[in-house]
Amino acid sequence: MTPAILVFVLLLFIGVAVVMAMSGLAGGFALGGERMLGIIADRMFSGVSGFLLIAVPYFIFTAELMNQGGLTHKLIAFNNALFGRVRGSLSHVNISVSVFFAGLTGAAVTDTVAIGKIMIPEMKKQGYDAEYAAAVTACSSIIGPIIPPSVVMVVYATLLRDISVIDLFAGGIIPGLLMALALLGVSFFLAWKRGYPKQAPTPFKAAIVALLVALPAMVVPLIILGGILSGLTTITEASGFAAVYAIVIGVVFYRNLTWRKIWDALVTTVRFSGVVFFLLATSAVLGWFVTRSGIARDAASMITTFSDVAFVQLMLVCLLLLIIGTVMDVLPALVVIAPVLVPAMLQLGFDPLHFAILMIVVLNISNVTPPVGMTLMTAARIAEVPYERAIVASLPFYVSFIVVIVLLAAFPALSTWIPSLL
Repeated sequence: MTPAILVFVLLLFIGVAVVMAMSGLAGGFALGGERMLGIIADRMFSGVSGFLLIAVPYFIFTAELMNQGGLTHKLIAFNNALFGRVRGSLSHVNISVSVFFAGLTGAAVTDTVAIGKIMIPEMKKQGYDAEYAAAVTACSSIIGPIIPPSVVMVVYATLLRDISVIDLFAGGIIPGLLMALALLGVSFFLAWKRGYPKQAPTPFKAAIVALLVALPAMVVPLIILGGILSGLTTITEASGFAAVYAIVIGVVFYRNLTWRKIWDALVTTVRFSGVVFFLLATSAVLGWFVTRSGIARDAASMITTFSDVAFVQLMLVCLLLLIIGTVMDVLPALVVIAPVLVPAMLQLGFDPLHFAILMIVVLNISNVTPPVGMTLMTAARIAEVPYERAIVASLPFYVSFIVVIVLLAAFPALSTWIPSLL
């Protein structure tokens, strides 16, 4: 086990995928010499050969098609009709649009770019602080990978095969909505305290028109979730149908999805999918070594040395995940830590679905945690504001996230109730 740990630490500065592959090689050699090395290629292939993973590029492609097709403008117009007359309306619209967008993209950075490029300049124009506009955009965008569909959840189900994607999708609904309510609570308070502007109320007829225009796009989550949760389709079939539907409404209904935009969406899909699949292939090697070496058992013993209280153990693990998330993005952190941490938590008796949802939520919150914080960094660039100022503006939202984490840890039913109904 020692050679694997040394290689892991030394290569951590090169790249996550290299770390996992080389650590698995070193660990395999330490366990059984050269005869173990022949297993590595087989483990890498098995890590990406699952039928479920076909859904990943389809979900990414659907999200890119909706972005290229100008869906963001339609969703913003509809949500603006809901919050227009409320103080700080653009801040609330920013959050509510992310909830709708979460059912389409399943990726936080995609949400940040698509919504931020429209909302942040408009918020600055109406008198909102630039750093606040960046903060609310980035913090609301992490709802995307929690409310299904979610690429992160598909990857999790591939790494840890004891939970189905259907359960993960269903389990993410309440935590995602809970995060949205927490953000809206902070947004309403800050809007009242700072006197952010209102907008003119939207006439009823204009609101109906905005709803009808956005409705075809809002059907996409119903296609995906309705088909999966009802049992009519598999996840792969639902993701493929959603991509076809996105092309049809973009070309026929909205009429702004050109062949050039479809090609750009395909290129982006291939690039992002390649990263995801390479991470999965190398993580399979590390996961195999963790299983053979007994690291999970040792990790479970280490957790129990700090406390025997289940809630305290969960809080300690959440703190560890937040720390890891400060230096790694969500997917790399997930594929590195999940094969070690999840088996350890299961040995301690925690519900696998409850811990899976909690882990996904915490890692996504770390997506806006410095120094990495890719979504917050992206939003700060769009707002043309120093990253440090955006971090300070995000602090009130961080507090709301901590409250959500505590609630999810204390009440497992928030994650398991909907899946239990299925």
